[in-house]
Amino acid sequence: MMILSPSLLAADFKNLEKDIKAVDVAGAEYIHLDVMDGSFVPSFSFGNPVIKSIRECTDKVFDVHLMIDEPVRYIEEFVRCGADIITVHVEACQDVAATLKKIRECGVKPAITLNPETPVKAIEPYLSMVDMVLVMSVHPGFGGQKFIPESIDKVKEVKKLLTDKGLENVDIEIDGGINIGNLASVLEAGVNVVVAGSAVFKDDAAENVRKFKGIMSLYEGIKLC
Repeated sequence: MMILSPSLLAADFKNLEKDIKAVDVAGAEYIHLDVMDGSFVPSFSFGNPVIKSIRECTDKVFDVHLMIDEPVRYIEEFVRCGADIITVHVEACQDVAATLKKIRECGVKPAITLNPETPVKAIEPYLSMVDMVLVMSVHPGFGGQKFIPESIDKVKEVKKLLTDKGLENVDIEIDGGINIGNLASVLEAGVNVVVAGSAVFKDDAAENVRKFKGIMSLYEGIKLC
């Protein structure tokens, strides 16, 4: 299934409810929420109070990306605030397996991600424990960055690993610099969950969602390698 996950980091924070409802009605399946602690990444974003307050605006899946050190400390709180998927960085966890197990035990889907400079082999031991792998196509911590072209090869590597391990049901998500111009290339590489921030929320968010979904629909049900 092809899934669009608009990133609220690029939304109008004065009108979050309006922006959420716009992408909801237009057909986005997920809402992507980037949580930054100013330690693992140099920026701060938003946390549990914001997530809790916007949870009542939509019933779409909350795709929560934790860019924080030792996220295991906060899993239960994020679940209480409405997270449906929780993604953690392999670089940010002292015990990656225990963190993923904690997420699963709390009743939501665990996902793992890695920074652009981190080799795919770093997440290989944990692939059987997750429902999704997020490939970062920019350096985490800032919105509006340019897409790193080498991310395409990393997606293909993740796709091959999952296939070789019989884990084809694990989603592959990409986040960073995705726009209408490079969307097809990441879908062809094996991505089925697309995070887009600026490319969605700039100008008419609903129309931008429809454009993304129009292209993504062309790849629905196609077996890609």
